[in-house]
Amino acid sequence: MSKCKAPIENTSGIEHIGFIMDGNGRWAKKRGMPREYGHKFGAESFKKVMEYCGKIGIRAVTFYVFSTENWKRPQKEVDSIMDLLSGYLDECQRELRKYNIRFVFLGDKSVFPAQMRDKMIDIERASADNEYTVNLALNYGGRDEIVRSVNKLIAEGKKSVTEDDISGALYTKDSPELDLIVRTGGDMRISNFLLWQSAYAELYFTDVLWPDFGAADVDAAIEDFKKRKRRFGGV
Repeated sequence: MSKCKAPIENTSGIEHIGFIMDGNGRWAKKRGMPREYGHKFGAESFKKVMEYCGKIGIRAVTFYVFSTENWKRPQKEVDSIMDLLSGYLDECQRELRKYNIRFVFLGDKSVFPAQMRDKMIDIERASADNEYTVNLALNYGGRDEIVRSVNKLIAEGKKSVTEDDISGALYTKDSPELDLIVRTGGDMRISNFLLWQSAYAELYFTDVLWPDFGAADVDAAIEDFKKRKRRFGGV
C-alpha cells in the first residue's frame, strides 16, 4: 500500500467518486490467462486509483468490489477474490497507522468468515478519525441497502420516513454526496451500485478495462465531468 500524500487543491468540484471496476476477467482472457489473474492485476489498479484520488484532493471514493450477485460466479473465481481481499485486509491492519485513509465497508458483513469480519471492524475503528474516506462495497447491492435502511428506521420506531431519514441510515451516511460514477469495461449500466446516492450523480463510461485503468483515466473522467452542467432538476 502506498502512502497517501498531502492532497493538492481540488478544483474539479468533485468530492465523491464511485468506481464500478469492470473488465478484470476479459483483461485476463485477452492475455490467455485465467480470470483470477485479472482480479490480481485489478487489485493493483485499485490501489493506484485510490492513492491518486486522495492525492488530487477527492474527499471520498467508493469502489464496487463484490456485489450480492457476484456469489453466482464460479467458486474458484470467488475464492480467488476472497483471498485477495483477505490479503489486503492484512496489509491494511499492518500499515494503517501510516495513512490518512478512513476505511468504511459497505454491505452485509454477516456472510464473511468471522476472522474476516473482525478485520473489517478493526480497520474501520482504527481509521475512523482519518480524513480521506475509502468505501469498499463488499457483498453490496443498492436495493438491499435501501431495504435495510428502511427496516432500520422502522425498528427504531419511525412511523413515516423522509429522504433525509433514509440518507442518514445508508452505509454512506458519513460520506459527501456522490458526484460521479465511473464504470470501466464498456458496459453502460450501474448494476445495482449506489442506487439512492446516484440520483443526481454524473455517469462516465469508458471502454478501458479495469486493470488498465490509471491516473490518466481518472483525469479524463474528471475533465469530462467539468464540461457538464449539473441542474439537479432545475433549468
